[in-house]
Amino acid sequence: MDLNLPRVPKTRMSETRRRFSPICFITGTPRNSTLEQAVSTLLEAGITWIQYREKNKTKRELLSEALKLREITRRYGACLIVNDHADIALAADADGVHLGQDDLPLADARKIMGKRIIGISTHALQEAADAEKGGADYIGFGPVFHTTTKDAGTPKGLAALQQIKSSVGIPVIAIGGVKAETLEHVFHSGCEGVAVSSGILHGDIRENAKRFLSVAGNCRALNRQWPLPGRMKEV
Repeated sequence: MDLNLPRVPKTRMSETRRRFSPICFITGTPRNSTLEQAVSTLLEAGITWIQYREKNKTKRELLSEALKLREITRRYGACLIVNDHADIALAADADGVHLGQDDLPLADARKIMGKRIIGISTHALQEAADAEKGGADYIGFGPVFHTTTKDAGTPKGLAALQQIKSSVGIPVIAIGGVKAETLEHVFHSGCEGVAVSSGILHGDIRENAKRFLSVAGNCRALNRQWPLPGRMKEV
């Protein structure tokens, strides 16, 4: 199926790191800085994967912020994923979009996103299997632990995370209540990364980011590097 969709420019891909950071920062409301300042601080600290999530703004406001984040992440060679909105992701020239179970269906999102990354939130084994079969580049699974960031339902636990990881062949990103103190246990489940918001935003965000990255770097599960999903590598 040739829809003549725009593709991620090769010149830009040469500037974008070809593997995800093991830590994905999901944007929230910083306490003592603007969103752009907080993201810049985290990129300076070593985070290379930003997921822009905002539930209470207009499409125009979302696009405005996404464009600012694209400029910042490009400066650091980092990956930018936009939550929920494939149109905003494409308009902002983001690397991809992350979709929930009630968002645009994966097959339709692929028509819009072309070769760019599509991640899918999952909460059960069947959802994970469906996402892989449907062509998702990675899945988020959770909440692994109790989280106050949003109403995400009953914690699934590490055993469920291990089951998901052993059942699908695409990268699995753990999400929900992950703290630096529990990070090692999460990575030992075999997952390729974790998505964090409040665990980084609460306190000194630079030091929090460095701590997460330090623990992640020490985990045996990260002795291998894992590439960006195939659709990114093909570009």
